[in-house]
Amino acid sequence: MSSMRLKIDINSDVGESFGNFKVGHDAEIMPYLSSANVACGFHAGDPVIMERTLKLAKRHKVKVGAHPGLPDLVGFGRRSMSLSREEVQNLVIYQVGALLAFAKAVGIDVQHVKPHGALYNAGAHDEAYAKPIVEAVHAVNPDLVLFTLAGSKMAEIAAKAGLRVAHEVFADRAYNPDGSLVSRNRAGAIVEDAAAVSRRAIKMVKERMVNTVDSQALVKFDKLHTICVHGDTVNAVELVKALRKAFAAANVEVSPVSTFV
Repeated sequence: MSSMRLKIDINSDVGESFGNFKVGHDAEIMPYLSSANVACGFHAGDPVIMERTLKLAKRHKVKVGAHPGLPDLVGFGRRSMSLSREEVQNLVIYQVGALLAFAKAVGIDVQHVKPHGALYNAGAHDEAYAKPIVEAVHAVNPDLVLFTLAGSKMAEIAAKAGLRVAHEVFADRAYNPDGSLVSRNRAGAIVEDAAAVSRRAIKMVKERMVNTVDSQALVKFDKLHTICVHGDTVNAVELVKALRKAFAAANVEVSPVSTFV
């Protein structure tokens, strides 16, 4: 590794409440993030929540991005859907456009786009989803950074299209040997122990690898720019605080991804 100080972006999914239903801990977690992914109304979030979340991010000087999901409020955007290329492209354009409008009204710049849930996973491994997601982001604003699973098909397609790509890893999710995330339906898919999350994160950033869910193999990352803690994880605030402390102790600088990608 280079002798230069390592940098990492810490992101979380926020703005995922809906009407009277509260999801996550946005006010508590925001001060510890460098980037925030704001739900755009399809899997979660609504116009009031979007505005409040952007104002919160602005107050704490956190960079924001659109977090478009599948049109699945009941399933929180985590259920697979069969969509045409046109549908995928336009639902991303629609949601990114909504966030851009709110950001303009609030007076904050939009840094990135990070697909949510089933849309994210489909884009990571299926060209039929990856291409329209990339095309949508490029059409709206080619200067936006695209967050995607480290080493994924979408990362490759986005780079070829000229987009800046943030290769993402997950502090609170277990990995399969092929580098995909373990299904949330499987035991051990979510890592909630703060010490374990910190150890995993340091290994990811410093050694660019992480143990698989069964600890029988290692997943290796050629590139790594941003690390996620899911905002709806029960102890997300504790996990992000632990990450900040661990990175400071390991001399890893936490910075918004747009400053070094």
